[in-house]
Amino acid sequence: MLTRIARPKPHPARRGGAPLDRRRAPLAIPPEGLVLLGVGTTQLGSAIAKGLFDAVGPAGTVLLRVGIASLMLLAVGRPRLRGHARPAVAAAVLFGLALGGMNFAFYGAIDRIPLGVAVTLEFVGPLAVAVAGSRRALDVLWVVLAGAGILLLAPIGGVGLDLDPVGVALALTAGALWAAYILLSARVGRVFPAGEGLAIAMVVATLALLPWGIAAGGRGLLAPGVLAAGLGVALLSSALPYSLELAALRRLPTRVFGVLMASEPAIAAVVGLAVLGEGLAPRALLAVALVTAATVGAARARGDHSPDRSARVG
Repeated sequence: MLTRIARPKPHPARRGGAPLDRRRAPLAIPPEGLVLLGVGTTQLGSAIAKGLFDAVGPAGTVLLRVGIASLMLLAVGRPRLRGHARPAVAAAVLFGLALGGMNFAFYGAIDRIPLGVAVTLEFVGPLAVAVAGSRRALDVLWVVLAGAGILLLAPIGGVGLDLDPVGVALALTAGALWAAYILLSARVGRVFPAGEGLAIAMVVATLALLPWGIAAGGRGLLAPGVLAAGLGVALLSSALPYSLELAALRRLPTRVFGVLMASEPAIAAVVGLAVLGEGLAPRALLAVALVTAATVGAARARGDHSPDRSARVG
């Protein structure tokens, strides 16, 4: 997981689920393909980021990723703190701290455990938000499925996968912070126009990560190759997915969008294998399938799109 730019909000006329216009050129990519391509580029960005760990460490990579994304957002719009009440500014600061901590924990996790496993574990956070407070009996099933997936990844009774416990804890921490990020993003979105709140939060996250990133990466952060790779990660994990999902939401019901986004743990496992050579044992693959199924079920039940991930690396 780092952050990605805020997920596009569907137009009110499309909120009910019916696309406004499904006409497209013969060679155009279908909207379903755009969503999956966006998920794939996000995970590819995470895989490339993992390749930077030897040079600048996870903390240095997070700083590059968030810092470059902050510059992108500041170039698009100039957020202003003036005119906003202190509670609104405080919410934006908390939003930024959650965002920075989420990405910091996620990169620390993928430094220790496979990408597919880390994404699967952190998806527990948004899934919890999706079913929290629900009185639907069916939502209990999604919780049970996700819980079973987590248990499959745990060494119970001396039998389990050889996973770094610190990496597992960091992935779950990233999931918890992702849940906080979702809740805070809704609050910040109500008091700041457009993406202004996210831009402020990204700056806060960059400042919070600065000492950790500099301590880990040092002068290596300024190496041309490292900067180029950091820019690539920012584009793959933020700018490109945002553009693809925005285009998809113009022609795709939000319920379908949410279901497609729930495929992220499975796609992360595929990217981890193809790019990083991280093969998963059958038990881990079953865990990925269970958590993915739980997320798909929760998304279908809510009839809403997947939680905002544009500000994270995942």
